[in-house]
Amino acid sequence: MQTISKEHILEDAHGCSRSNVSTEHPEYTGPRGYSCSCKDCDKRELSRVVCEHCHQNYCLSHRHQRDHECSELEVPADRMTKTTQHVQQILENKKAKSESKLTGRKSRQTAAKVALMKIKMAAVGDKGIPQTERVYFQIVLPSGAKDNSKAMFFSKKWTVGKVVDIAASLAALRNENNIGTAKKLRLFDVDDGSMLGMDISLESIIVGNMGLCSGSTLVIEYVDNECMKLDVSKYNL
Repeated sequence: MQTISKEHILEDAHGCSRSNVSTEHPEYTGPRGYSCSCKDCDKRELSRVVCEHCHQNYCLSHRHQRDHECSELEVPADRMTKTTQHVQQILENKKAKSESKLTGRKSRQTAAKVALMKIKMAAVGDKGIPQTERVYFQIVLPSGAKDNSKAMFFSKKWTVGKVVDIAASLAALRNENNIGTAKKLRLFDVDDGSMLGMDISLESIIVGNMGLCSGSTLVIEYVDNECMKLDVSKYNL
């Protein structure tokens, strides 16, 4: 048995003949990791680092889109351009619709002026109404009425509710608007079938530029109390 000093007590320190510990390290033959797809980059990573946009593998230094010049990179300026174009398209569509409505309203008013002279010649109404207050309409009567329509004039100061009552009287129509369970007589715009509010004055409708004017055509019909719009396509307008 050999005597060993404290400095050489470890097996490696005194070259112990019984030591079976090898100081050599075996060469690594396993996978070398995942290479970076960036040109001229030879870095590797132990795990995959995949870009969720172009689906290529990169090292940590090139993992961001800008760092590897990603083919799917959307430049913010392009997004702003697309947004601006989208907003511009919306504005143009709104402008086109507005112009279309304005053109339709003007066309309707022009047609009403042409029809006005004919309506005036046949119109019936309260002769006590001053000429300056008179508003003329061609009133399309309910289905099953004796006549298809009748020319009438009213005071622009009247509410739509009073116009309905007078129109019913002039056309000899049954008027049960004061009976809760009965069908109601209502006036409708032939342009879109919308009901005219009973408490609104004719003057406010005309001044409000809703498309109605002296010489326009309206439909009077029996409907349920909840009805706010009428299918006017079934009438002979």
